Parts: sequence; structure tokens; C-alpha cells
Amino acid sequence: MDTARFLLLISLGLVLTMIYTAWLKDYGPSGQTTSSSLETPVLQSDSAPFAEAPALDIEESGIPLPASKTEGSEGEKIRVTTDVLDIEINTRGGTIEYAALKQYPVTKKNPTKKIMLLHRKSSDFFYVVQGGVLSKGNAITPETYFYVEKTNYAIENEDSITVPLYFNSEDGIKVTKNITFYKGQYVADIDYEINNQSQDNWTGRAYGEINRTKQKEQESRLLYTYTGAVISTPKNRYEKISFGDIDDEEEKVLADNGWAAMLQHYFLTALIPKEKEETYTYYTRKGSSKNYIVGAALPTKNIAPGEIIGFSHRAYFGPKTQKEIEKIAEGLSLTVDYGIFWFIAKPLYWLLDYINTFTKNWGWSIVLVTVFLKLLFYKLSAAGYRSMANMRRVQPRLIAIKERHKDDRAQLNKAMMDIYKKEKINPLGGCFPILVQIPVFISLYWVLLESVELRQAEFILWIDDLSIADPFFVLPLLMGITMFLQQKLNPAPMDPIQAKVMAVLPVVFTVFFAFFPAGLVLYWVANNVLSIVQQWAITRSIEKNTS
Repeated sequence: MDTARFLLLISLGLVLTMIYTAWLKDYGPSGQTTSSSLETPVLQSDSAPFAEAPALDIEESGIPLPASKTEGSEGEKIRVTTDVLDIEINTRGGTIEYAALKQYPVTKKNPTKKIMLLHRKSSDFFYVVQGGVLSKGNAITPETYFYVEKTNYAIENEDSITVPLYFNSEDGIKVTKNITFYKGQYVADIDYEINNQSQDNWTGRAYGEINRTKQKEQESRLLYTYTGAVISTPKNRYEKISFGDIDDEEEKVLADNGWAAMLQHYFLTALIPKEKEETYTYYTRKGSSKNYIVGAALPTKNIAPGEIIGFSHRAYFGPKTQKEIEKIAEGLSLTVDYGIFWFIAKPLYWLLDYINTFTKNWGWSIVLVTVFLKLLFYKLSAAGYRSMANMRRVQPRLIAIKERHKDDRAQLNKAMMDIYKKEKINPLGGCFPILVQIPVFISLYWVLLESVELRQAEFILWIDDLSIADPFFVLPLLMGITMFLQQKLNPAPMDPIQAKVMAVLPVVFTVFFAFFPAGLVLYWVANNVLSIVQQWAITRSIEKNTS
């Protein structure tokens, strides 16, 4: 197999490998889970009517009694404003049903329209954080109606703000659901206080759920990243459970630590129990015909008459910023899914982020990372380019031999091997260095594709968003041109069919990369330019020494 054919196979293999790793991230095998005999919380359907609102003791609580609600009516909306979030909580179930990320506009052309990570946009798209308390007689579900003191909250000079919601059962169980938001953070602490003022023991457990429809958000790239559920436990730190898996079978896992989440490109919603010494039940289940649920049920607790106990967990709804989410829960940064070469991708991200602290421009950071990688692989690349230059030098002799022995394949191969041996040339010497670098290329691809930091990041001139395709296709054209120039430095294929295929390859890759994020194409352009300079210098040196 000659060098040109091998390079062609590597190029095609690289594309297929990138497609395969994308498929593997979405549909790869999940880890094993541990089943249990505990019941997964079963709640009323989304269309079920509201529970009857119980009366409040106004003198004791000081909370104004709201007007009575009719069965099936909507709850009141509680609006919470922080410096990074706009939140709406429905008094029906205390459900967080709207979360807009104020620092993340949907597009740069319309900066006032923010990403709505959680919302009840329509019957076609539903994405909320819900929860409650399960007990035999007094279950708090997404249909339970809470009472509130006020419906508008805002963080101003304080570091946090707490939204209390109240429910009193007819037999003396008083529930307070406190949802606390923090300045500069995308987290909410959800705490239940159960006050048993009845004459009997009370037994129950709290739970939290992320409930959403299957529909994917619009994404501007060729290969799609994973959208679906994830459960993390000490035994299986990152188990992806796709919507199709939930359709096939409900899942249940017992663990004394961990978290549950719903992922999409750049953003996630997660539930993290706060008491790590307890045993939790993580589960997935199908809601209505369109809804998919991942949740965490906290341990069961018993309350004697007159006692008060609490349940606590944390919710996160925000971007996959690695520095921040790793502080929230162990392993939560795994939601930035770098695929099978994660062990290479993580150091690359660290390097890219470190360089960006100086450049303050992700585009130039990508260029400098490319320079660093070229220096790292300099000797390996030089060996490959030296081999290609030597192949180019002896190519006229190889063509003559091929013509001389065109009817005798065995003699042709022997004559070619004699030349390789005499000139000390390895015909595949130019291919191995490229093969070794492919995992690095793929890793950097996923770093650029997965990192929310590059979302809407500007470079120069017309490139104002490195996470989407170049709107004027300038970078893909430059990539095609540099690929063509690089081919001119390589020995031409002796087979005419291979020569035609290699000639078309820059055009094919130009079209292919026209739909890739500009940040990735920028890397390829920079890499090609540096490779051309290095290969030209080595080729010129060899030709000068042999002339």
C-alpha cells in the first residue's frame, strides 16, 4: 500500500471515527445498575386535577388565605429574579417551571431573548423541576396546591433569597417547602420541613424530578451531542439513559451518593441530594406519552407526633461550565462529554482555558493551542514529512519501475522494495505520525464542540461565534486551499484513480467542513498552515542536500 492510498484511508477513517464517536456518545452501552424492591414514586398524570386546597390557620401562620381554587385551575406564579436567573415557580406543586439564563442569549442578533432552560412553552415542549413528599395519607405531589406570602422576589443587596411555600393537611401535617436561590449561581436549594402536629406517627420520603419532553433543541452543527438522562453513582459515575431506554424500561438504582440529570448541548439540569451518608433511589420513568422523567427519592423518615424533620436536595439549571459544576457535585463535570478520548480532551481543555486567561479571545487561544500541539509533535511530524520528501525524491524511479514491470506484479513489488531498502525509506513512514495524532484531533474536536465557553465566542472580523459554522464559508475555503497546497508537497499517487480521488478530496472536505463549528475549522486551518511550513522546510532541505 503506497503513501497516497494510506493517507486517503486515514482521511476517510478520521471522518468515520468522528461520526462513530458521536454515535457512541448517544447510543453507546450503558453501565449496569442495581435493582431494588423499593417502589419508584408514582404520581398523578400531568393532566390530573388539582388537589383540594386545605384551610390555613391564619392566626397561627400569619399567611393570608387565598381565594379558593377550582379543580383543574392553574396555580399562582411566583417570580424570582437574581443576577443570572429569571425564575417562575408555580404554587401548583411548587414546581420550578421557568428558568431563563440571563447571561446566555439565544442568538447574538437578538441579545434580549435569553435561553429558557426550563419552561412550559407549549404542549409540545415541557421541561420543569418538580417534586414533593410521598406518604401513605398525605402525599405532596405536583398537583398539590401550596399557599404563599407573596409572589415576587428579587436578590438585590443580599447573597441569597428564600421562597417559602406552605401546605397544611387536614389531619395536622404541616409542610413548608423552602426554595433558596443565590447571587451569581445557577443552583437552588430545595428543603422540606415536615411538622407532625397530628396524633399519629408519620412516615414518608421526599423526592425531586426533572420532567421534560423528548424534543431536542435546535443545534447549528453537523454532529449532534447527547440529549437525555444521566444517573451518577459511586459504582457507575456516568450512566447515560436515552429517551429510547426509558421507553423500553424504567430504571432504578440505589446509592449513597451521586446525582441525576437531564442533558442537552451546552446546558444541563441536575438534582443532587445533600446528605451523602444516606441511601437514595435514583430512577427514570415515563410520564405522559411525551414526557420523560429522571428523579431522586430521598430516604424514608419517621416523625413522632410533635416532632419536626427535614428533607433537602439541590437543583442545578444552567450551563456546563466545568469550573463551576465540579464544585456543585462530584463528577458533574462529566456531563461535558468528551467521548472515548476524554483523558486527552480534559488536558486540552485545561490548556485552552489557561491560554485564554491571557489572550481573552477563544479564537487566538485555539491558534496557540494548535501551535503548542505542533511543537509537541514536531519530531514525530518531521519524521513523517522527511519520509514523504524522500518518497517524492525517488518517485521518478518508482514510476519508471512500474512502467517496466507493469505486467509482472511480483517483480514490480521486489524492485520497489529494493529501492526502499537502498534509499532507507519506509513507504509508510509518513503515515504513522499522522495516525498517532488522530486521537488528539478527535479529542480537540469534542473540546471545541462541547465547551459552552466557546458558545457565541468572538474571534475576528465576521467570525462572531466560534460555536457555529462560518456564515461566509471563508474558513472552510481556506481549509480546502491549505489541504490542496499540502497535497502538492506530498508524492503524487502513481495510480491514476487514486490521483483523481486525492485531487477531489480537498473539495469534499471543504463542503464537509462548511457545516462544522468555526472554532474547529479554525483549528484545521491553523494546523494545515503550520504543517505546510514545516513540510516545505523539510522537503526543501532534503532536496538541497541531494542536489
